[in-house]
Amino acid sequence: MLAIKKQALASASRVLFRTGVLSGLATGAARAYHSKLYKSSDEAIEGVKSGNTLLIGGFGLCGIPENLLKAIARRKDIQQLTAVSNNAGTADYGLGTLLQSRQIKRMVSSYVGENKEFSRQYLGGELEVELLPQGTIAERVRSGGAGIPAFYTLTGVGTQVETGGIPIKYNKEGEVVIASEPRETKVFNGRKYLMEEGIVGDFALVKAWKGDELGNLVFKYAASNFNAPMATAGKITIAEVEEIVPVGELKPNEIHISGIHVHRILKGETYEKRIEKLTLRRSAEEESELPEAMKQRIHIIKRAAREFQDGMYVNLGIGMPVLASNYIDPSITVHLQSENGILGMGPFPTAEEVDADLVNAGKESVTVLPGGTCFSSDVSFGMIRGNRLDMTILGGMQVSSRGDLSNWM
Repeated sequence: MLAIKKQALASASRVLFRTGVLSGLATGAARAYHSKLYKSSDEAIEGVKSGNTLLIGGFGLCGIPENLLKAIARRKDIQQLTAVSNNAGTADYGLGTLLQSRQIKRMVSSYVGENKEFSRQYLGGELEVELLPQGTIAERVRSGGAGIPAFYTLTGVGTQVETGGIPIKYNKEGEVVIASEPRETKVFNGRKYLMEEGIVGDFALVKAWKGDELGNLVFKYAASNFNAPMATAGKITIAEVEEIVPVGELKPNEIHISGIHVHRILKGETYEKRIEKLTLRRSAEEESELPEAMKQRIHIIKRAAREFQDGMYVNLGIGMPVLASNYIDPSITVHLQSENGILGMGPFPTAEEVDADLVNAGKESVTVLPGGTCFSSDVSFGMIRGNRLDMTILGGMQVSSRGDLSNWM
């Protein structure tokens, strides 16, 4: 005997009847579906309240839910938020606007050093900051969305991520009043791993290129980044898109996030789609006119690029390493990977090739070569963690002759 539970539709206004939209399943038959479409970002954030944990998609300013963040910023009654986001936006845009309005109590982030207001609030004792490795954030969110309470990883073993003590909050005198806790560890096959817990948010705010009223989403280029895992890990996921298309227009094999994960969807009111670091390809003549310090950097990275071998898969870190994409020997094929979700990364674009949805891990505009692919941040770090890469080029403040790397946190 089968027990069938019928779910009541939310309201008659959101029940639509279309003929033939799913013709592949029932040609000519009228089908009813529950529309998840909301009229505005203000309407879509209904229910967000003080103390909530928000998962916020995007990488830098690429793929951020611009309109939903503006709607939260307009609601000054919403305070004491915990924001889980790889970045903190800029001082005047994206997530940075919620920092300016003092609506965020704690940030759970990785790549945040370029927002001066973020740094000021953190060092001044006004903001709690939980710093995590970027791939760990991606996997913690992915795990939360998949119902996995915890997992083990090598990342952070032997550092303060394992032992605890990373400052989360300072007081006004600069003393640490909240610090990170030690992680549980376990040995697998002779190697020590540490445990990280999955993350689930009260709300997930994500942005996609296209979507339909069922909540199915398609991302454009590198804008999948943290949007894809965040979309699966919200108790309520709100998606804003550039274009709403009729149900059935998106082919099943081109949908990146199934509507089962999305509870509310809206067409964004306006999009600026700022590029944080617009970087264009230089001609040989332009390079010859650069300052001497930049010429030295290019000289170093040209030497590093000579380490590439035909067929290699190589990750490029931020800073000087990303310049390597411009100096690959044209007689070989090197597949460059950027951890924000690109494989087959090409050189910097010309002015005509610039696309706000196509940036590298340094938030600089880039291109993708024929045969290249784009994917989400959790998939990207799975490639790295799974030893699929042949080489990584890292940047740092100082490097010793033995390879010791000095950097900053």
